[in-house]
Amino acid sequence: MALSAAPGCRAGERGPRWRRPWKLLALGLLSASSVLAAAPGAGAMSREEKRRLGNQVLEMFDHAYSNYMEHAYPADELMPLTCRGRVRGQEPSRGDVDDALGKFSLTLIDTLDTLVVLNKTKEFEEAVKKVIKDVNLDNDIVVSVFETNIRVLGGLLGGHSVAIMLKEKGEYMQWYNGELLHMAKELGYKLLPAFNTTSGLPYPRVNLKFGVRHPEARTGTETDTCTACAGTLILEFAALSRFTGTSIFEEYARKALDFIWEKRQRSSNLVGVTINIHTGDWVRKDSGVGAGIDSYYEYLLKAYVLLGDDSFLERFNTHYDAIMRYISQPPLLLDVHIHKPMLNARTWMDSLLAFFPGLQVLKGDIRPAIETHEMLYQVIKKHNFLPEAFTTDFRVHWAQHPLRPEFAESTYFLYKATGDPYYLEVGKTLIENLNKYARVPCGFAAMKDVRTGSHEDRMDSFFLAEMFKYLYLLFADKEDMIFDIEDYIFTTEAHLLPLWLSTTNQTISKKNTSTEYTELDDSNFDWTCPNTQILFPNDPMFAQSIREPLKNVVDKSCPRGISRAEESLGSGPKPPLRARDFMASNPEHLEILKKMGVSLIHLKDGRVQLVQHAVQAASSLDAEDGLRFMQEMIELSSQQQKEQQLPPRAVQIVSHPFFGRVVLTAGPAQFGMDLSKHKAGTRGFVATIKPYNGCSEITNPEAVKEKIALMQRGQCMFAEKARNIQKAGAIGGIVIDDNEGSSSDTAPLFQMAGDGKNTDDITIPMLFLFNKEGNIILDAIREYEAVEVLLSDKAKDRDLEMENMDQKSSESDAHKPNSEEAPSDSQDAGAVSEEPEGGGESSAVGDPDPLSPASTASASVSMAEEDPHTSGPAEASAPEPACTPGDSQPQEQNTQTEATSKAHWDSKVQPMESILADWNEDIEAFEMMEKDEL
Repeated sequence: MALSAAPGCRAGERGPRWRRPWKLLALGLLSASSVLAAAPGAGAMSREEKRRLGNQVLEMFDHAYSNYMEHAYPADELMPLTCRGRVRGQEPSRGDVDDALGKFSLTLIDTLDTLVVLNKTKEFEEAVKKVIKDVNLDNDIVVSVFETNIRVLGGLLGGHSVAIMLKEKGEYMQWYNGELLHMAKELGYKLLPAFNTTSGLPYPRVNLKFGVRHPEARTGTETDTCTACAGTLILEFAALSRFTGTSIFEEYARKALDFIWEKRQRSSNLVGVTINIHTGDWVRKDSGVGAGIDSYYEYLLKAYVLLGDDSFLERFNTHYDAIMRYISQPPLLLDVHIHKPMLNARTWMDSLLAFFPGLQVLKGDIRPAIETHEMLYQVIKKHNFLPEAFTTDFRVHWAQHPLRPEFAESTYFLYKATGDPYYLEVGKTLIENLNKYARVPCGFAAMKDVRTGSHEDRMDSFFLAEMFKYLYLLFADKEDMIFDIEDYIFTTEAHLLPLWLSTTNQTISKKNTSTEYTELDDSNFDWTCPNTQILFPNDPMFAQSIREPLKNVVDKSCPRGISRAEESLGSGPKPPLRARDFMASNPEHLEILKKMGVSLIHLKDGRVQLVQHAVQAASSLDAEDGLRFMQEMIELSSQQQKEQQLPPRAVQIVSHPFFGRVVLTAGPAQFGMDLSKHKAGTRGFVATIKPYNGCSEITNPEAVKEKIALMQRGQCMFAEKARNIQKAGAIGGIVIDDNEGSSSDTAPLFQMAGDGKNTDDITIPMLFLFNKEGNIILDAIREYEAVEVLLSDKAKDRDLEMENMDQKSSESDAHKPNSEEAPSDSQDAGAVSEEPEGGGESSAVGDPDPLSPASTASASVSMAEEDPHTSGPAEASAPEPACTPGDSQPQEQNTQTEATSKAHWDSKVQPMESILADWNEDIEAFEMMEKDEL
């Protein structure tokens, strides 16, 4: 959001409760030139360089948008690896992710106002005509209420907002007569049946044609929804009411917000992640600022700005105080329990919290915004992108990155607030990484694994709706814009809503009498215009001085965020024992366990079991520390069970016209060359063997010699295939799954096991590709014949020199992968398992011990027992410290043993649904633990 300064409002002056949001001083957003001088040595970016980067953003947008229109439209999204559209029902289900798709040309609608921001007015006019002519909103399909609201309803309203602005200017859109608004109103009515609950909270899904209760709706049985899902409606629904004069939309959205506010945990003023839409009971009682809650907080503040209702600001300030009191542990933002806010609920953070520094800028709280943003930037510099989730010691927790825009959003807001050229350099890094690692011939592909650089065949609509908008605005000067961005507010999907809506069709009473605010002290709230001298002291090094201590936070330290319980101890008693530091052979640690009510039980199989009885703890504080310790131990044990698996590998197509742009996620083998120890990898042209299954002597050795052999899974052991192609002279092998339609997008990582015999004779690398990824290579062979690939543990930089030479020699040879011969996706890839092929091979997946409470009054976790006679670290299967205090070495340095080096990988790549299921099991376990007398 960008707003202009309040005329006549003196900084620091206590002002009235403005009913007109443009009277606010942008809640902290000031013109970049008047706030902070460039720090000495920071090197202000030249106007020419800014313009060059802005033009580069335009070129990148054109590459993504044109490929969507050419290869995918009217489908909802582009699949950039196979160069075709994603049509729901024709691809393997991705679970909840697919609920955003409604066969309504999602990407085009989501991109409408981006076209105008990027000065592409002719393309915008053509796009609006296509939406009006082609898009059907009356489809028999079940969609997410949340996603449809922010992407489609928001996209239509944003498109309408800029369409009427252009029409007023007199050059474009003279024919426009509110058609997008009519479609938005139609969609609004289609979403209303979801609100048919006693609480006013909407069902999470609705059928566009049949609603919720209709027999053919195929929805309406859900009982839970996320807080953000129900609390991120007010901007779009209120704007729809203000535009049309129909108040029902704003009324429904307000009722949902009122209910969430009433159900907040009163002692902590926090809300949980998931709530029962019928009873209002919190289903998941952890609270943070990331996934599941994020945009609820955002919309409280922005609703106050757009609608001028004090109650929204009061609520936001109350929540914000709780966030900074409990969740903020600078530079970290860690989830806590709403009933026990001094107890961390997890030891990792998800990438969606990257929006929060931007929201803090709007609030006017700059210091923590700079701190958290810098921490996130250091994670990006280590992994090129922000992983979906990462631990408090900055290791990868979930390795995917679907090209999310939240970090770019916060970067833009911080630059607007500070004018610090440092943030222009941050934006430049984002542009370079996108072009270097995510750009493919048909668009930009999401990262399947940020550690290997492998791609996923998806380009979400929010990439076009948000990423390019924020990056372009970051480098654009005021004269580069065809309208004043300060006259609009951004929704959570970066759609533009005009601020003049605050005084239009005000049919709703601003003060909700059903909600009590008598307990709130007005002195808690800041009604003043932010004072620039407070936000930015007279020190041009202000922002830099905040960032400097965090420069090496990722590589050279082990921050964990001091818990509130520890903070209260001050310099007195020692901090509580952390699970990652625990050693069963340390007598002092055993004594601390006893004090926390945790007992150690030696099992017959050599493991030890930890059981907590809170009533046996020395004090209530010790009992709370014990509960936290048990939770950390469960997460640590679960994570290390995953780390026992080999990490994913990469197959990178390096020949023309790919030049390393396409990277496929590959499963490793437990035999043959270890690619993690051969950083150069194995590079060569591919060749299909005969027989294709590789289960007997190769009959075309002349075609296979000195090449990487392609073969089909099945009919014999993997090791047997490897021996046969090695004998024929192959330098490597790729096994392609024979299960039609299987994909790494939907199936867990597959590892090839040996045959139960000694496999030291196999010296070539072997990798496994699911059917979809394998067909990308086979399609490339059919079109280009000579296809060269690189087998490695991590994708390498693409061959820019060869690419430039090829472009100079013949631009006409730049073909795209053949989408007509793409693999059939009629079968559910979820059916692919890690069972041995041919009935003889064993899966590489271990048999982890269950992590569950011993009883309703205790919690237990099992791990391998240490040798009591040694003082070294625990045995391989026992949890080991991720890092030790004062450790100044990079996390991913080479270690002496293979087992230790593997510990730095969160190696088993799982679908998001599987990971969330694991987390839900942990939550259920802790809900049982909460029944303890504590």
